[in-house]
Amino acid sequence: MADRSNVTVLPDPAALAVAAADHIVSVVGGALAQRDFVHVALAGGSTPRAVNALLVVPPRKTALDWTRIVFWFGDERCVPPDDKDSNYKMNRETLLDPLGISAGQVHRMRGEDDPSAAAADYDAVLQRELGETPRLDLILLGMGPDGHTASLFPGTIAAIDKDKRCIAHYVPQLDRWRITLTPRAINAARHVMITAGGAEKADSLRGVLDGPRQTDVYPSQLVHPADGDLRWFVDAAAASKL
Repeated sequence: MADRSNVTVLPDPAALAVAAADHIVSVVGGALAQRDFVHVALAGGSTPRAVNALLVVPPRKTALDWTRIVFWFGDERCVPPDDKDSNYKMNRETLLDPLGISAGQVHRMRGEDDPSAAAADYDAVLQRELGETPRLDLILLGMGPDGHTASLFPGTIAAIDKDKRCIAHYVPQLDRWRITLTPRAINAARHVMITAGGAEKADSLRGVLDGPRQTDVYPSQLVHPADGDLRWFVDAAAASKL
């Protein structure tokens, strides 16, 4: 059995959201005590939406100086920023706007542009803002029922340019293009948090945590910060086969 010291199992989705929100406040608060600005990459999905709802109200809202937090994205759908499928739109409506975050504090992936150009631009912005070896303070990720994370999907891993920090690639099973941070960028982070909730994720979570290393089958296995902290927060349904 794999090491479970970094895996927290919560009884239900509501408890999962609370634990994840508290972890964000703890990590970001600690980083703000050490640095003038803290850089956080946001995720899409139902759990992040629930977490955002907890972050925008007291006591968590008042626990952090949100003017010193710079927001990035782990991945994006190739749609305009006002599209219902946009990760940016979801986070703008549920987190950024309610907190009054200024546009200058947000670096979104431009899903409406040519995907490869948008990914290259994002890679360049990361280096412009954070130096030649960009290191985000906290990256928020989810895991899908197929074991994907960010927009790193099964069957797409071998083609990823390992020198890039952000790429665009075509995902055959979705018949869609996606823009995503690469394992290089994710594993450079100081902290990474992965959330997974629901019984439909139980088989993949067991494969990721307990199975052999098959990163093209379970891309979430790629997340292993080189000099950082990885924490999993999962609900009992997702953890039912561990």
